[in-house]
Amino acid sequence: MSPDDVMIVVITGLLSTACALLGSFLVLRRQALLPDAVSHAVLPGIVLIFLLTGERASLATVLGATAFGVACVAGFDWLRRTGIVGSDAALALVFPALFSMGILLISRFASGAHIDLDSAIFGDVTFAPLRTIEIAGADVPRSLVITGGATLATVLLVTLLWRPLQASTFDPDFAELGGLRGRLVNQVLLVAVAGLAVVAFDSVGAILVITFFVMPASTARLLVRRVGTMLVVAVAVGWLSAFAGQRAAVTFDTSIPGTIGLTAGALFLLALLFAPRKGLLTRRLTRLRQPQ
Repeated sequence: MSPDDVMIVVITGLLSTACALLGSFLVLRRQALLPDAVSHAVLPGIVLIFLLTGERASLATVLGATAFGVACVAGFDWLRRTGIVGSDAALALVFPALFSMGILLISRFASGAHIDLDSAIFGDVTFAPLRTIEIAGADVPRSLVITGGATLATVLLVTLLWRPLQASTFDPDFAELGGLRGRLVNQVLLVAVAGLAVVAFDSVGAILVITFFVMPASTARLLVRRVGTMLVVAVAVGWLSAFAGQRAAVTFDTSIPGTIGLTAGALFLLALLFAPRKGLLTRRLTRLRQPQ
């Protein structure tokens, strides 16, 4: 493996760690589509920052996109808590409205600007080692710094809120009555998901963000029962997907994000078929072995 190959695996592995930790709670709460919604909702923020500053790939762009991502999850959470509509309907009501706003802003005010949404939303991890910043006299990939910082912040957040996160995931009413501030923890989780998704877009792309939020956590849920073990397994699945997917992409000269996503999907399929207790083939073989 070349140094660039190692750096791509490290960056995607760090991303998988952060996404797997938050994604596990999203999967358990049946909110797995939230990162996909955020990827649509950030468009107005990108366009507005471009209109104000003329820049399309800057810190201001990230902050503007994050603000609209947070607005998306806040609106979703408010609608869900009203009880008027279900979680899936609340999600479907909020993010198309924000995405449509972005389309209207582009068509009305920025139709000739040629905004490069690929760089802001669908970034390619292949070029991540080439985009560097200088730290202490050394050139360091920007994506490594951004993803590493986001991963560290996510690990600290999950560690500090471990008990409230568990309680609010399985019994929100108990968490609130028990003084664990379940509602506040829910909002913190949603904001953290929005921030992580947006920060990672420019570095590695929306494809990998959504993949790592959902696939490793879903795979781990099939394999283990305890939440703590689920998080560890999800992180391991993410790293395995990153390594195996990157090597396969180099071997077959294919898209690295796409191949990593396909690898994660293949690992989920294997777990779906052969998981010790929940695997489809495992349960079928168990029934065949039982005496009639």
